[in-house]
Amino acid sequence: MLAAAHAVTAPHADASTLLPVDATLWAVVAVLLVAAAGVAALAHLADREGRRYPRAIALAGLRAAVQLAAVSYLIGWVVRAVPLLLCFVALMFAVAVRTAGRRVTANRTWWWTAVPIGAGVLPVVAALLLTGLVPLKGIALIPVTGILIGGALTATVLAGRRSLDELRLRHGEVEAALALGLLDRDARLEIARPAASEALIPGLDQTRTVGLVTLPGAFVGMLLGGASPVQAGAVQLFVLVALMAVQAVATALALELVARGRLHRDGVGEGAA
Repeated sequence: MLAAAHAVTAPHADASTLLPVDATLWAVVAVLLVAAAGVAALAHLADREGRRYPRAIALAGLRAAVQLAAVSYLIGWVVRAVPLLLCFVALMFAVAVRTAGRRVTANRTWWWTAVPIGAGVLPVVAALLLTGLVPLKGIALIPVTGILIGGALTATVLAGRRSLDELRLRHGEVEAALALGLLDRDARLEIARPAASEALIPGLDQTRTVGLVTLPGAFVGMLLGGASPVQAGAVQLFVLVALMAVQAVATALALELVARGRLHRDGVGEGAA
């Protein structure tokens, strides 16, 4: 990440290499958002509770626009002082926990998602700061931490939802395992583990195909920021490997919380020992 620290201080890329922030950009964004919502409407895409996705897509796009506008101005302010920087990182973590928790369950156990997200992200960020690979500066810490928190959020949501879905669908097998003498935790682990493990698939696929199918954001961003292709490649490799570590921890802990009944849905996965 020394390359990352260098890149953030490198001269800005020529404006011609970036997307122009003008009426054309906003028009294309609006068209793409309408297209996404329209396709979801035509396909009648909806979740298990019957909530349809066209409205969710439209609201997500509008919310993203507002949030990014606010953050774009806020980051320039918080990077000036370490206390403000740490408060901003804490806010990122809190929003991730709330988002992941409510995706997994509607009851009060949602806050347990703080455990897999925190346990996955905090050690990696601490190691980066202690080794000096990432300086305690907002321009470097915020994007790196944001990438890692986002990866942990995704893994926690996928592992938690798929574990609980599997326990609901295969409740009879859990009961059979209990009848054979397995503890609640062990019975649930046997059923939920394969489904929860699928949370690692997106990260694995992204890492396996990097450079061949996709050029992820860190790589492209560093190139636009003036870094050399070798520097950009080294940083992207670090990000991908760090993400796999973060997501493995988050997935394992989300599965464990479900198995122990700490994270559950009403009537699904309650009362574990």
